[in-house]
Amino acid sequence: MWQADAAERAAGPVAKWPGYAAQNPIPRGFVFPLVTARLQTGGGAIRAAISTAMSIVDFILNLAGLLLWLNWRSNRIDLMVKRTPATLMGTLRPAAPKKHQRWHLLFFILVLLLLRALIYWMMGLERSGKLNLGLVVLWFPTHSHWGGHWSGRWADYCHMTLYSFLSFGVILGIFYVWLLGLSLLAGPLPIHGLVTIPLGRVDRWPRWVRAVLPFFATAVFWWLTSWWLGCLQMLPPISATGRFQQGMLLGLSSYLQWQYPLGAILGLHLLNSYIYFGQHPIWRYISATAQTILHPLRFIPLRVGRVDFAPVVGIGLIFLAAHSAEFGIKSRPRMATNGQHLPPSINLPGLVDMYGKIPR
Repeated sequence: MWQADAAERAAGPVAKWPGYAAQNPIPRGFVFPLVTARLQTGGGAIRAAISTAMSIVDFILNLAGLLLWLNWRSNRIDLMVKRTPATLMGTLRPAAPKKHQRWHLLFFILVLLLLRALIYWMMGLERSGKLNLGLVVLWFPTHSHWGGHWSGRWADYCHMTLYSFLSFGVILGIFYVWLLGLSLLAGPLPIHGLVTIPLGRVDRWPRWVRAVLPFFATAVFWWLTSWWLGCLQMLPPISATGRFQQGMLLGLSSYLQWQYPLGAILGLHLLNSYIYFGQHPIWRYISATAQTILHPLRFIPLRVGRVDFAPVVGIGLIFLAAHSAEFGIKSRPRMATNGQHLPPSINLPGLVDMYGKIPR
């Protein structure tokens, strides 16, 4: 029932749950049966192209859902009153009243996710859903072997609906992890207000609570999700202790997402140091936030003449630390004189290695 994906295994040292493969050799597309059958027999290149295209479509739809969510969060306050305008045009206010209520935006998100699941279900493509959680990759197949004709299709639709909601939930969770990192840095207003609006009262919580919130939120999310997927036979059975250990490791891996906003801020700060982009508040925010990030390096002489290498060193250290935490620190394999392979002299396991060694 469990079949490993060799292509995913060869892509990199990432621990995964292999999703179960379909029992039917030809897809049962509800609306496009000839197209999906052709895709199934058309070779790996076509299926790889379809998988790439679906990943792009997934990202665009998740981004659209995220924008609707942010609009829902921002509609609870009057931004035109509480914000500081950056330009003269920013002092203008719309004269027309709002034409929609806040709950309409949540309804649009619900329709978007259900419609995406419906389209995937009607296409009937093999392994339409792929959810990458960093330490584990989940597959949501669209060929269920449960029951007969209609019961199998209903199971397929449930898989795609679950994938659609979880995919959006992961994107939303990553975005809020980024916001919590920026909230801890506490950059200057008015740009920091864009962080405060989605977070709401969380932005005023104690710093230590905001610092541990990604860990506990991710661990609880995986505990509930893995239990649900296990009941649906989409994950192999595992003990409660193993599920607890998985949640702890995934909670720690959530902090790896901070490398991207921190690296982007330092990169923009490096550009702004040598190229004049004007006096917009965004550049003051980037400069002040970058100085906070580089504060631990203040005692190291990284300036040579007019060139400051601190942002470059900071970017390198951030991504190096994230890569080492995820994959560990390992030296090259050794070989004895008799040709026997020896273990590496340095072998510090990372989160991926520890996740793969969790007992079932």
